[in-house]
Amino acid sequence: MQAARGTTLNKQRWGVGLLAAGLGLTMLAVDQLIKIASVTYLIPGERVPLVGELLSLNLIRNPGAAFGMGSGVTIVFSVFAILATLGCLVALTRITALWHAVALGLLFGGITGNLVDRITQPPAALHGHVIDMFQVPNFAIFNWADICITVAAGLIIVAGVLAEVRERNLQKVAA
Repeated sequence: MQAARGTTLNKQRWGVGLLAAGLGLTMLAVDQLIKIASVTYLIPGERVPLVGELLSLNLIRNPGAAFGMGSGVTIVFSVFAILATLGCLVALTRITALWHAVALGLLFGGITGNLVDRITQPPAALHGHVIDMFQVPNFAIFNWADICITVAAGLIIVAGVLAEVRERNLQKVAA
């Protein structure tokens, strides 16, 4: 019986890991295609309204992280992204829950999307500027990879809160 459950768990783990990998690679591809189209068709700094004033395209090259912070330490962000990508790859082999797969896939796609820019974009490998293009009022300009990372973080936070609520409810029932 134990062997049968172990086999099922391994199959489930592989299936969930493949789902996460597939989602991550899809998000990476979407991110890179949007960036290629943006560099091809947009003029840097020239805002193009998409949905009135709510959403515009505005091509910039960001040497830093979120909100342009840390522009002098791009190499640090590159190394961190490489380590985070490796961490995601290890996690792919250990996840079993569907929500883990979605969060990990989005996180992997987002991290690698920006890492590709840091490796391939000027001025130099690991010092490259990230291509950003989405603009909403009173907020930083961002890209698809940033959206993926943010949604993944949101999923992880919500799941953590739900797990805490579930644990408290179990403690109340046990008391």
